[in-house]
Amino acid sequence: MVMQQSLLTCSGVVFALYLHHVIRAIEVPLDPNIQSELSQPPTITEQSVKDYIVDPRDNIFIECEAKGNPIPTFSWTRNGKFFNVAKDPKVSMQRRSGTLVIDFRGGGRPEDYEGEYQCSARNEYGTALSSKILLQVSRSPLWPKEHLDLVEIDEGSPLTLKCNPPPGLPPPVIFWMSSSMEPIHQDKRVSQGQNGDLYFSNVMLQDAQTDYSCNARFHFTHTIQQKNPYTLKVQTKNPHNETSFRNHTDMYSARGVMETTPSFMYPYGTSSNQIVLRGVDLLLECIASGVPAPDIMWYKKGGELPTDKTKLENFNKALRITNVSEEDSGEYFCLASNKMGSIRHTISVRVKAAPYWLDEPQNLILAPGEDGRLVCRANGNPKPTIQWLVNGEPIESAPPNPSREVAGDTIVFRDTQIGSSAVYQCNASNEHGYLLANAFVSVLDVPPRILAPRNQLIKVIQYNRTLLDCPFFGSPIPTLRWFKNGQGSALDGENYQRHENGSLEINMARKEDQGIYTCVATNILGKAENQVRLEIKDPTRIVRGPEDLIVKRGSMVRLDCRIKHDSTLKLTVAWLKDDTPLYIGNRMKKEDDGLIIYGVAEKDQGDYTCVASTELDKDSAKAFLTVLERPERPRDLELTDLAERSVRLTWIPGDDNNSPITDYVVQFEEDKFQPGSWHNHSRYPGSVNSAVLRLSPYVNYQFRVIAVNEVGSSLPSLPSERYHTIGASPEINPTGVRGAGTQKNNMEITWTPLNATQAYGPNLRYIVNWRQRDTRDSWSNETVRTTRHVVWNTPIYVPYEIKVQAENDFGRAPEPDVIIGYSGEDYPKAAPTDIRLKVINSTAVSLQWSRVYPDTIQGQLKEYRAYFWRESSLLKNLWVSKKRQSVGFVGDRPRGLVSRLFPYSNYKLEMVVVNGRGDGPRSEIKEFTTPEGVPSAPRYIRIRQPNLETITLEWDHPEHPNGILTGYNLRYQAFNGSKMGRTLVETFSPNQTRFTLKRTDPISRYRFFLRARTQVGDGESIVEESPAPLNEATPTPGTVPTGGGAATLLPTTTVSLTSTTAIATTTITTAATTTTTTTTVSGTAATTQSAPTATTRREFATNGSSIWNVKAFTNSNWANITWSHNFSAGTDFVVEYITTYTKNHVDIATQGWFIGLMCAIALLVLILLIVCFIKRSRGGKYPVREKVEVLDHEDHKVDDPSFDYSDEDNKEPPGSHTSLDGTIKQESDDSLVDYGEGGEGQFNEDGSFIGQYTVKKDKEETEGNESSEATSPVNAIYSLA
Repeated sequence: MVMQQSLLTCSGVVFALYLHHVIRAIEVPLDPNIQSELSQPPTITEQSVKDYIVDPRDNIFIECEAKGNPIPTFSWTRNGKFFNVAKDPKVSMQRRSGTLVIDFRGGGRPEDYEGEYQCSARNEYGTALSSKILLQVSRSPLWPKEHLDLVEIDEGSPLTLKCNPPPGLPPPVIFWMSSSMEPIHQDKRVSQGQNGDLYFSNVMLQDAQTDYSCNARFHFTHTIQQKNPYTLKVQTKNPHNETSFRNHTDMYSARGVMETTPSFMYPYGTSSNQIVLRGVDLLLECIASGVPAPDIMWYKKGGELPTDKTKLENFNKALRITNVSEEDSGEYFCLASNKMGSIRHTISVRVKAAPYWLDEPQNLILAPGEDGRLVCRANGNPKPTIQWLVNGEPIESAPPNPSREVAGDTIVFRDTQIGSSAVYQCNASNEHGYLLANAFVSVLDVPPRILAPRNQLIKVIQYNRTLLDCPFFGSPIPTLRWFKNGQGSALDGENYQRHENGSLEINMARKEDQGIYTCVATNILGKAENQVRLEIKDPTRIVRGPEDLIVKRGSMVRLDCRIKHDSTLKLTVAWLKDDTPLYIGNRMKKEDDGLIIYGVAEKDQGDYTCVASTELDKDSAKAFLTVLERPERPRDLELTDLAERSVRLTWIPGDDNNSPITDYVVQFEEDKFQPGSWHNHSRYPGSVNSAVLRLSPYVNYQFRVIAVNEVGSSLPSLPSERYHTIGASPEINPTGVRGAGTQKNNMEITWTPLNATQAYGPNLRYIVNWRQRDTRDSWSNETVRTTRHVVWNTPIYVPYEIKVQAENDFGRAPEPDVIIGYSGEDYPKAAPTDIRLKVINSTAVSLQWSRVYPDTIQGQLKEYRAYFWRESSLLKNLWVSKKRQSVGFVGDRPRGLVSRLFPYSNYKLEMVVVNGRGDGPRSEIKEFTTPEGVPSAPRYIRIRQPNLETITLEWDHPEHPNGILTGYNLRYQAFNGSKMGRTLVETFSPNQTRFTLKRTDPISRYRFFLRARTQVGDGESIVEESPAPLNEATPTPGTVPTGGGAATLLPTTTVSLTSTTAIATTTITTAATTTTTTTTVSGTAATTQSAPTATTRREFATNGSSIWNVKAFTNSNWANITWSHNFSAGTDFVVEYITTYTKNHVDIATQGWFIGLMCAIALLVLILLIVCFIKRSRGGKYPVREKVEVLDHEDHKVDDPSFDYSDEDNKEPPGSHTSLDGTIKQESDDSLVDYGEGGEGQFNEDGSFIGQYTVKKDKEETEGNESSEATSPVNAIYSLA
């Protein structure tokens, strides 16, 4: 016996190991292309619910959908028998579907089709079954007719109104209303039970004010049926009005209702039993009567109520436990209690279970010769029985299959072969229900297939985990191997991990893992492969994120977000505020490395998150922005401790808005002197909220408080209540008392009045006292209410003693101090005498005079004042301004200095005495002359560079010559950067205002210092610098800056018959020191390829760095220029090059057309000269103007469109200036007009006519010429003549 038991145990272990071995099966991918190619038994995909209730007004649809290959066909059974759909015209099946359609449009009763239906779907590989569908037609029966008697009941008694609704399918929803369709108010005293009855824990008199009707609402028909209403008649011992008891502390005793202990109305007794199925909701109910209405509490014996799925309903009278499981079994009890006592009811709950799956059988796909199994495990209470079917028939009656073995809830398949495909059904059932599951067994032979797209590109962030997917399918199950970059060994272990689904996992992707990976799937029928390219990317990191900031409202703030990421990935930067996307408005500016907020507002406070993301990863950084705002206004001002001269003010501080309150400012307003005006009273630290205020008498005070923090001041608080202090006599007198005359016979006394807090009483007035000083006169006085008093008929400018005293209805202020004032002044009566002048230099003279007698001043002496003006200049024809100027000498003094005079001028001067009233009489006029001085700087200096060889200077005479000009001194110095050349000096005559400088090199610039001079010396200098040469100018569009030491430049030039020189620059930037840099210059000028040219000269910079070994390699299209240097990285180099363009270049002097043209011009000149001499000998003028204009229009208008001739016999030569001696001089030294025979002379002694014709040109065109001579061919002709 023992041996037999051990053999059984060993065989069980072997069977278990076998089952574990065959557990793996082939899974068919969901790819429609693959599924369409593979044979597959039927599978039910959709079906109606088991308990199927339909609306009798609608057609009936019983669903049954299935898939399979070939497409399955469908059949139905009804009540276990074959249902012939074709025999019933009302019944049909939808196309390509098993769904039944029962159509009642032609009549018929739906009840005739009630029953149990089951669908079968079959093809050549098996048959699948649907669940058994119980079809029922919804019913809405009418309420039975009944007569309900009047319900009479004593007040305080319990009452149950029965509903007894008609049975419906599904059961109706019950609710109670009055016959007037108003809902019945429910509470813990009156409520509806789960059975639909209405329970009254105790009846009150007000319950008889309405009737009660039970209503049933049916789901499918959407109809409501109403039961005949109940009418209550409540017998009461106190039939008084309800309102007389409404506010009584004990309503029941006031009504004469006896209070009772609770008793259960439902369920009955002290205990009951309830059975519930697993997975549904358990509903326990306890309804109790009593006076007053009892409270219900729920408990579970030996444990706690499951809080996560427990809910109290119906005023705690019902306990609902959702999704009941076996552990919810046990004893529950409800406790009903009021102040009279308590009672409890125990409910024993048992949980039964319809079958539920532990292991639902799954479809099994096997290759020929493979093993497998189907497992069907279910549980329930009671434990369900398992029945196997194959293709809809019990497996016991099915044809035998040697590869199949049934072992209880498991079917084992060994060495399956093609043709063994079938659909197996597992039915698990007990008394509470059943489960039916279909699972097919399909035997396939399929060569390997890779299901992933071909040649995938996978991008992954460095050091991250990644999966290279290679889903595959085949039968038998293929083996899968991975290779990298075509290497022979498979990838496994270390950093790689292979999964059964074909994926290759790289635990930590590194740069060296980048490459092409190949997956190869192989079985006995063949192999398939696919490639995956893996790219490793740098992670996205925020290297400098935003920081927590505290800023003031209205300021500007910047939140940094500097990011480092892989340049091959597109970066997206987003900002969040308080974890929601930030709207970038007008006040915000999003930059590449941060966020700027202008005019920060209070609403900007919060968390700011910078999120930097690419398609592969993201990084974020967060900071909190705190906005400092002005504080909120204080509130609830209160006045306490009221006294005659003080009061305590208390307030409640407002919110400080993130910035501590530093001060409180207390302000007051009074309604007598300045109503509505607020004044600062006192200031207190921000740590206090109460202060004792010192007050003045007779002020009707009102206070307010302003809070101050670092940001600013709050709004003022609302005003406090008013407080009026009692009056008193003034304690101070007015300040700022002064007396001064406004006319020569009066004195005006003024003062600063007392303010509202200084008046101390009503009817404030001022007692004004005055008398002459140093006399024994009595005091004169006047009482006024204004702030001034005028004393008339006073002597001229005498001192007075003055007092001003304050007074109100309570008395006078203390005796005031005496101040000294003066009566009005009159104009001085005398002028300074014996005025003596001495010329100190060309711009200043000294003065001496005799002072006037004090009694002639008639007031307070302010100053002696000298008036002077420039009468004329010693230079002829120089206009001067005769505007009068003055200089004052404060105090009683006999001498002074007059400066800032113009040299070389005639001046006049006179003096007066000045007092507070004004100027006195004027003295005699004195004349003097200033000597010659140094001139001012020339008005301007203009510098022109018509070409690279010359610089032309033009200047104007000084605005103030200050004497006779003797010439100009010009100092100039060449410079190139910090390198300075030697200083050269040129001297010019006074009439010369032009100079042409021959440049020594085309690169250097010049700095010019120009001064005019007189016999006294050199005047102020004017300094100008020559403009930068063309090769130092800002690069033109032809300049192409490049990096890495290479540049390509296409200069724009114009090709003409003569050779043209193009000068251009290009800029490149170096990347390292002591390196050779290359730049390429493209063009079309070069015609042949030349050998490299080089220079070994070193060019040294100021910092010691240098350039050497410059080489140029040229061909017909470009020039490659290289050089060596030891400048620092990032240095910009400017490459300058000159390209000479020639087209059909020949010697013009050897061309026949040129020789012929020169002969024609010479002949024309000879003819013109002969004609001119003939006309001159006849005494008339030669009318060459028209001829010359013709020549000018025909031959030279294009060359010089501004060239013109005019008859200047009676006109001032253009460009002339008035010299210092009054004569007219030509601007150019080259003009010969000064040497002509007068205004009418057209010829000089050698017969040439010069003065009659002049050249008019715009300033811009003539400034570049070295002289005023004509440069056109026509001008050359007349010059030759």
